[in-house]
Amino acid sequence: MNGNKIVSAQEAVALVQDGDTLATAGFVGVGFPEALACALEARFEDQASPRDLSLVYAAGQGDGKQRGLNHLAHEGMVKRVIGGHWGLVPGLGRLARENKIEAYNLPQGVICQLFRDIAAGRPGCLTHVGLNTFVDPRVDGGKLNDVSTEDLVQLLPVNGQDHLFYKAFPINVAFLRGTTADPLGNISMEREALPLESLAIAQAVKNSGGTVIVQVERVTERHNLHPSMVRIPGILVDRVVVADQEHHWQTFAEVYNPSYTGEIQAHTDLEKAPMDARKLIARRALMELKPGATINLGIGMPETLAPVANEEGLLDAVTMTIEPGGIGGLPAGGLSFGAVINPHSMIDQPSQFDFYDGGGLDQAFLGMAQVSPAGDVNVSRFGERIAGAGGFINISQNAREIYFMGTFLSGKPAMTIGDNGLSDLTPSGQRKFVKEVGHLTFSGRYAAERGQRVFYITERCVFQLTPEGLELIEIAPGVDLEKDILAHMDFRPRIAQTLCQSDRRLYRQGPMNLRHPGSAGIDHLRKALAQAPHMLL
Repeated sequence: MNGNKIVSAQEAVALVQDGDTLATAGFVGVGFPEALACALEARFEDQASPRDLSLVYAAGQGDGKQRGLNHLAHEGMVKRVIGGHWGLVPGLGRLARENKIEAYNLPQGVICQLFRDIAAGRPGCLTHVGLNTFVDPRVDGGKLNDVSTEDLVQLLPVNGQDHLFYKAFPINVAFLRGTTADPLGNISMEREALPLESLAIAQAVKNSGGTVIVQVERVTERHNLHPSMVRIPGILVDRVVVADQEHHWQTFAEVYNPSYTGEIQAHTDLEKAPMDARKLIARRALMELKPGATINLGIGMPETLAPVANEEGLLDAVTMTIEPGGIGGLPAGGLSFGAVINPHSMIDQPSQFDFYDGGGLDQAFLGMAQVSPAGDVNVSRFGERIAGAGGFINISQNAREIYFMGTFLSGKPAMTIGDNGLSDLTPSGQRKFVKEVGHLTFSGRYAAERGQRVFYITERCVFQLTPEGLELIEIAPGVDLEKDILAHMDFRPRIAQTLCQSDRRLYRQGPMNLRHPGSAGIDHLRKALAQAPHMLL
């Protein structure tokens, strides 16, 4: 290979020096350079070096156990972490809780875009994203512990409007991943599920005078693909490592799925999920889909919406997108989340967030862990457990309509789902509707001021956001308002004058026969109430 770029993993990681800033690409397990992370960990365990690294990454990169960035979770190895999502890297989370590393959580989309700003030599990223959340310097400035004292985010008014300025910094080393490298170091990604932010990181590191290392599964004398398939040009690549298959799975759940890359068109006749609270919530959210809408699905509970839409034959009624770059098709779940079955297209992650931040999403379906009377939502921190926001802040602040999805209480609800509604509801789990959220990931007041439509969907009721705060607008048949809802909230929400019952099709086995999504949703129910007052509870 020209310039002797091809080296072993051990030779590649030997280039990482104490105190370097390291950037890694990946989304859960998609596109993560596992072989490089393993080699770096082995070097540290053997030599106690490199030490005091600063790690920066956009999306969560791990399996919640040992893989991904968990390989770097050794005391002394990392000094500072700037990450978009922390829930999949509990090893780093433990070091943060124990004040053994500096720890920052910035919006995933902002970090992706910051890579481009660093590449272009700009002083940082100026954006509205993060205002009135824990990232805002008037709140926490994205700091997660006591030893994180540097202000990485500044409040900067522009033309009379508040913005946040995220400061740029040089990056010394990149760990990236592709499929095939040629003698010049050109990297194609024909077997990767996503291109991610790899190009932006490579440019940022190269223009910082750093070293770009790319893990691939094979090398070739000459690329036979169209030049547009080269996602990282060889001029940006310093070293190439050929990984063994064990450390180059397409996702952390699958060795290779050709439907993620468009190599085949897969059947989507998936096994139907059993009727439980998750499916019930997804069914209720499905009723809100607007034909032709461009939507985003968050990780966790919202993932269920995709297979349920597929069951109902409504997958093509909207265009589903996933923040790392997938557009169209059927989003995968679990440790393959981020990949897409039969995608229409795949763009890089910074460009996807450009689209999101500019208001391109018609509807977003996101999770929720805590909700306040003002409609604030916490998904990022729960006591000592650090989850991180991921792309949640970018998405929730910019989508036209937001639907937060989650069980009414934490844990698995104890109840019976019958053809006509719910019964035998037994209190279980902690309260989610609390007087004040533990971490401000979403500001209800800020959303109300900007006129966003916001709803909160649970298995037993639905709330909406109003300028006065949270309002209960819908209740499941069989649910008692006082005993099953209000008794398990830390506050009493506003009760809509036209409180209505949920559509009974939700609870019946088999398809709901929603020929037109949106025709059984909140707006439809209100119109029906005007014509049929007997629906009032």
